[in-house]
Amino acid sequence: MNKYGKLIKVGETELNVYSEGNGNVTLVFMAGSGVGCPVLEYSPIYRKMSADYRISVVEKAGYGSSGKATTKRSVDNLVNESRAALKAAGIQPPYVLVPHSYSGFEAIWWANTFPDEVAAVLGLDMGFPNMMKAQAAQIPHSKKVVMVDKTRKLMQRIAKRGLLDKLLRNKTVNASGLLSGNALTMEEKRFYEDTYYKNIASEAVFEESILAEENAAKAEGTGYLSCPACFLVSNMRSPVKALTWQQAAKDYAEKCGAEIHLLDENHMMYTKIPDKIVGIFTDFLRSKNI
Repeated sequence: MNKYGKLIKVGETELNVYSEGNGNVTLVFMAGSGVGCPVLEYSPIYRKMSADYRISVVEKAGYGSSGKATTKRSVDNLVNESRAALKAAGIQPPYVLVPHSYSGFEAIWWANTFPDEVAAVLGLDMGFPNMMKAQAAQIPHSKKVVMVDKTRKLMQRIAKRGLLDKLLRNKTVNASGLLSGNALTMEEKRFYEDTYYKNIASEAVFEESILAEENAAKAEGTGYLSCPACFLVSNMRSPVKALTWQQAAKDYAEKCGAEIHLLDENHMMYTKIPDKIVGIFTDFLRSKNI
């Protein structure tokens, strides 16, 4: 074990599991698509919550310090591998899931498939099935495959750390601002950057993108979230004309009775307003006696 987690054997690969803090409930932070170093990405929030809660970050295969993916990146495999890693690390339910972006599909599937394990969901600008359905209706799957292939080639070029990498730095490795901010130490920034480039062309991430429509449909097939939920929603621009990002979240929240906060912040809001986020999440958990 090192300061950035512990590798846990799961199937034919290893998942990195990091944990800190105390409490009878564990907040499980779940990474958005392509987040290179999840164990540090969400630290501006979890470090402010670990005095009252145990927190854990499970890095999916192809992310962070974890090994490569050896199974299909279906939502059921993603969730069951995370569940196995947590339990093998001695981190037992109940869990409060804290999904960012793509992992919203995983959180919905997890919470509804294993309701005894999940006490609540704290959505950190999480993705919703209705948004994915609207996107799929506008962007044919064949076009998406082409888009993902273009992204793969771009990331392979950036991985060479040349001029293109320097030009796109604030849209790639420093997209969340952690490398130019003061939330991480210099040692942590070096680890974050090295880990990001190790994973920049991860096939697991590209496969997740291809399977996004299928995974969203599987999540939707379990029904609307039935556990307590609080959604923080950014001002991110919607990829489709028919439905805004915030409207999709509002529609979903109304269906499942979730608390929702619409914020004038970007998709990586956790590095910009961590204190506000922690306040909202903590108040919500206390209101639910969690």
